[in-house]
Amino acid sequence: MIKKCGLYLKRCCVVIIFLLFGQVLIAQNTNTTNYWDNVRFGGGLGLGFGNDSFNLSVSPSAIYQVNSYFAYGTALAFNYSKFGDYKFTAYGASAQTFFNPIPEIQISMEYEQLRVNRTIIDFKENYWSPALYIGAAYGTRNYTIGIRYDILYNENKSVYSNAWMPFVRIYF
Repeated sequence: MIKKCGLYLKRCCVVIIFLLFGQVLIAQNTNTTNYWDNVRFGGGLGLGFGNDSFNLSVSPSAIYQVNSYFAYGTALAFNYSKFGDYKFTAYGASAQTFFNPIPEIQISMEYEQLRVNRTIIDFKENYWSPALYIGAAYGTRNYTIGIRYDILYNENKSVYSNAWMPFVRIYF
């Protein structure tokens, strides 16, 4: 019980840090432009087929570009997979922050919380799966290509098969 409370407290602290960090960045913005002029939309879409398998993932995202160095935002996530008798559904949301020390390099942090539903023949399992990613990428204002690492990775419960994950982000 104490271990669960400690984990819950750590998760809450991470979310609070994201929210406070975002508010500090907004307070530093002295530009008087319209808020929506600095919001960019993007995300990811995935579709896979194989021998007796199917995978669909959709992840819309929106970020607020505070200035040329900082941005923060949120994303939704949905993933459905079927491999023979194995069915998997995950859905949830994430909070993201981005730092560009120079225009081509991006350092990111993302907290993701997914609800996972797995079915293998008659065995069903439902649980929450948290992830805290630290990433680095190369790109432009509209796209980045990089790699991220899940520091909360759990081999038995994480949605992904590895703590290291390459990514492509696209924003308009």
